[in-house]
Amino acid sequence: MQITAFLLTGIPGLEDFHMWISVPFSFMYLLAVIGNGLVVMVVVWDRSLHEPMYLFLAMLALNDFVLCTVTVPKMLLIFWLGPSLSTFSSCLTQMFFVHALFLSESAVLLAMAFDRYVAICEPLHYVNVLTNSLIAKVGLALVVRSVAVVTPGVLLILRLHFCRTNIIHHTYCENMGIAKLACNSIFLNSLYGLTAALLTTGLDFILISISYWLILRTVFQLPSREARTKAFGTCGSHICVILIFYTLAFFSFFTHRFGHHIPRHTLILLANLYLLVPPTMNPIVYGVKTKEIRMRVLGLCSQLK
Repeated sequence: MQITAFLLTGIPGLEDFHMWISVPFSFMYLLAVIGNGLVVMVVVWDRSLHEPMYLFLAMLALNDFVLCTVTVPKMLLIFWLGPSLSTFSSCLTQMFFVHALFLSESAVLLAMAFDRYVAICEPLHYVNVLTNSLIAKVGLALVVRSVAVVTPGVLLILRLHFCRTNIIHHTYCENMGIAKLACNSIFLNSLYGLTAALLTTGLDFILISISYWLILRTVFQLPSREARTKAFGTCGSHICVILIFYTLAFFSFFTHRFGHHIPRHTLILLANLYLLVPPTMNPIVYGVKTKEIRMRVLGLCSQLK
């Protein structure tokens, strides 16, 4: 009989600590929602911020806001109330949005790296290159890419036959977590997932690395020490966020497929952190450290008082 629902159990082996784990997760989720929500509101309402860098920041913040909302509330319910049943369709829907939003986040980070490259390395061409038309096309392209890449993964799940267990030892529905419950071969699922990841997020990471290498090379050639320090400080914080995002993501991705010797609770914790840590850090690094965003947020908060 085909399974019609899955039971999400949380973090295997750490069930007794779910309530304690929920405390930092709840705090991070609250920070992510408030921080990203403020960035989106400020950029949308203030027309003076309708420039490439701030528009990309708003895209990233919106993406992070939705990504957290798709995963964390259900996760916290599991921590607080125990295993939660999810219908087959809702599980596939969550899986689709988790992977699509992850891909779009990677694409936005690439767009932001390109924006910084043009601003620092080709400043005279910045206005002509980063037009509103190009930004709109980038926004459309990252949505189309995410849908085009993730949809075949969902279709490959639909071809599987689930006849054994419906228990997913995880806090949310993700591709390989569902596929591993199937009775028939999941070779195509694993192959497609690996290939898609390498050709999208893998390629994004390579292009981002090249962009920041060119940026840093230009920064070190600046005549003013103050300008070098300021530019390096900004780029350094951005690079740290990017490294955290891709390190957590790729480590989780590869260990889920090949790290059979790694404890399952470690894999699940990593899978949760790579979806929660970047959305929590991005508003701080990209928003608070950006003077214009910081001043608008402080002004908004003072008005609310």
